[in-house]
Amino acid sequence: MIGHVWPEPNTTAAGERILQLIQLFQAENHQVVFVSAASETKHSANLTELGIQTSFINLNDPAFDRLISELEPDIVIFDRFMVEEQFGWRVTENCPEAIRILNTEDLHSLREYRETCFKKDQTFSAPAWLQQDKTKREIASIYRSDLTLLTSSFEEKILLEALKIASELLLHLPFMYALPEKQTITGWPTFSERVDFVTYGNGKHTPNIDSFEYLKTTIWPLIRKALPEAKLHVYGAYFSQHLIQMNDPSNGFLVHGWEQDLASAVQSARVLLAPLRFGAGIKGKLTFAMGHGTPSVTTAIGAEGMHADFPWAGEIEDTPELFSQKAIALYQDEQQWRQQQQNGLIILKSIYSREQGTKRFMDKLLLIRNSLKAHRAGNFIGALLRHQTMAATKYMGKWIAEKNKNS
Repeated sequence: MIGHVWPEPNTTAAGERILQLIQLFQAENHQVVFVSAASETKHSANLTELGIQTSFINLNDPAFDRLISELEPDIVIFDRFMVEEQFGWRVTENCPEAIRILNTEDLHSLREYRETCFKKDQTFSAPAWLQQDKTKREIASIYRSDLTLLTSSFEEKILLEALKIASELLLHLPFMYALPEKQTITGWPTFSERVDFVTYGNGKHTPNIDSFEYLKTTIWPLIRKALPEAKLHVYGAYFSQHLIQMNDPSNGFLVHGWEQDLASAVQSARVLLAPLRFGAGIKGKLTFAMGHGTPSVTTAIGAEGMHADFPWAGEIEDTPELFSQKAIALYQDEQQWRQQQQNGLIILKSIYSREQGTKRFMDKLLLIRNSLKAHRAGNFIGALLRHQTMAATKYMGKWIAEKNKNS
């Protein structure tokens, strides 16, 4: 596994996703090696304690070629398309028989273009998204890979319909959880034992930053007016001074920042709020809330690609007025609240089961392994993109390596 960053499962959904993939392969008796060119942080998981061999690597460094040749992996996972751009051609040259898998987390180009549209007050359209340079880079990475993992069913659909990418190259593999047991569920705080609202997210992620600001300026005042005793607790890592200064105890808007025991914080709240106005992928905060019995109120973007045809585990509204009204109603109606809690358990069991996800992934890998030559032959665009006339990233990398060597 070649990481864009070292996984931080306690601060980001992406970090939790990487850890889930690592544990999946370990459970299937695979030896896992994790490498990254990024620096570790205080929140990085200790992979060595988990039995994972790790190594720091450098960009544009032929030492990686020697490392990958010595390891001779059967499978190489690139965490996000930027990593595949840097290292995909090196893996292809040194380990041509290794299955190359792109883990998207979300479609970065989709998230960034949606943010651009939001800030410019423009309507998003798939044809316009496809014209963006980053979209072309990300799609090229998908074609160069043997398989691409997508967490969101919406993103799988848009790739299949807007780009006609062969379904054999894609696998919808959302987050994978051990489902809460009956004893755990019965031990959850009840409706009457819970109080206040909660929201959380990584402070480096722009969709989260916007949702916090949106809550503070627009949505929370509407909720607070109807529920003057209620409070909103805001948690997350890497909060900037701007976010910290949003703390306003007099109006029940409490910015806590990093919280080690996030499970208790979410489980003690009655409703989670996530008014996301742009973004992509699926939202770990919402599945986390389901796994702790906390209904949520979010937007169409927030719930996108997350619940198939099942009723949402809370409410979905886009206007601040309706969002606030639904949050207030859910906070006060125990019967409705209980039903939404059950909806969350149904969604988790139907879509996010670790057992089901593992089987689908392993079956897909076995199918590709047993027909790798035919699988690649059917991906002509991928072969075209790996041809030397299209390999700009490869030769740029070689040029930088020579330049570094000479200096």
